[in-house]
Amino acid sequence: MRRRHFLNAVGAGLLLPVGRGAWAVSAAAAGPTNRKLVVVMLRGAVDGLNVVAPVGDGNYLRLRPTIGLAAPGMEGGALDLDGYFGLHPALASLQPLWAARKLAFVHASGSPDATRSHFDAQDYMESATPGRKNTPDGWMNRLVAALPGPQSPSRLLGIGPVLPRILSGQAAAVNLPNVAAAARADLLDRPAVKAAFDELYANHPRFGRAYADGRAAHREVMDALESREMLAADRGAPLPNGFPDDAARLAGLMRNDPKIQLAFVALGGWDTHANQGAATGQLANRLAPLGQGLAVLAERLGPLFDDTVVVVMSEFGRTARENGNGGTDHGHGNAMWVMGGMVRGGRVYGDWEGVGDAKLNEGRDLPVFTDFRSVLAQISEEHLMLGDKRLEQVFPAMPQKRAGFRIVGA
Repeated sequence: MRRRHFLNAVGAGLLLPVGRGAWAVSAAAAGPTNRKLVVVMLRGAVDGLNVVAPVGDGNYLRLRPTIGLAAPGMEGGALDLDGYFGLHPALASLQPLWAARKLAFVHASGSPDATRSHFDAQDYMESATPGRKNTPDGWMNRLVAALPGPQSPSRLLGIGPVLPRILSGQAAAVNLPNVAAAARADLLDRPAVKAAFDELYANHPRFGRAYADGRAAHREVMDALESREMLAADRGAPLPNGFPDDAARLAGLMRNDPKIQLAFVALGGWDTHANQGAATGQLANRLAPLGQGLAVLAERLGPLFDDTVVVVMSEFGRTARENGNGGTDHGHGNAMWVMGGMVRGGRVYGDWEGVGDAKLNEGRDLPVFTDFRSVLAQISEEHLMLGDKRLEQVFPAMPQKRAGFRIVGA
């Protein structure tokens, strides 16, 4: 039986019909708006089934005996969301936003294209034209060009080592480097220097443990960078270790410069083919700073958070079954995260049929029931006040079937 999370407790009157213009409540009188959109891209395909885990499904731990999260209240257990889904415990910093109904998830969502190539899938999500490789620009560039109001070079902002595909196009965009140097080699990576410091601090009664812990954390980051496959999947995006600092800076920029309306950040390190871990381990080590950064962003934005929507997305999900290396492989459907003052939060949206063998896409991963463009288009229309004609410019070849729920709006 298909399980729906469509604001049933609030009342059927809020559920709009599926079809073109289904949520065009405020866009009819579209005009300039100061509302903001921040998009965080998790390059490498984050495991949505452990981010928002279906702990209420008996098949979940059968498929993931070593990496699955325990039930809420148990050791290493997920954080209860709605009695069926649980949040990864490394994301505890986001619980206040969930409780305040400013955080929601859309499960079994993603690109309808079946590719499991990181490069192609990321390209499709950044161009918003799944299956088409010749799209010349990114959807955020088209969006900023379509928004009412005066254009400004700082209206579209990226944070990262290079200007990403999603921001490329005819409209102006500004790209700033990451603040954090957490993923860079340092002086102690030189063998002779490292040996000297290891000897100096090996048995130091006060600083020995701190030194050892710090070097272990640094090795974990550098080991991840040395994986060729993960490097390719990340496409230059840094690990999330420094994201709290970048999020604080982004919030400050958005507060101080009202012209900044759209922002994009990419984070890498999510291609967990081996040693993924459950409540602790590699995935948890990535999720913790990601959650902290999102919480910092919400806090530092202050009152501006009420006029901001933050979307977290990844190119595809991962297999429902763990593999022989204690990890997961490239999948299909995933979970989108949406947070902000205008978000109808505290709910997991989307169609859901469980993770029984017969319900899995190709017998291995989540299907895509909600096209990621439907979520982005709804946010563009309801939150950013984009009219239908301009919406078509941003999301060409938009599927006729829209999301059957409203995730943003009064």
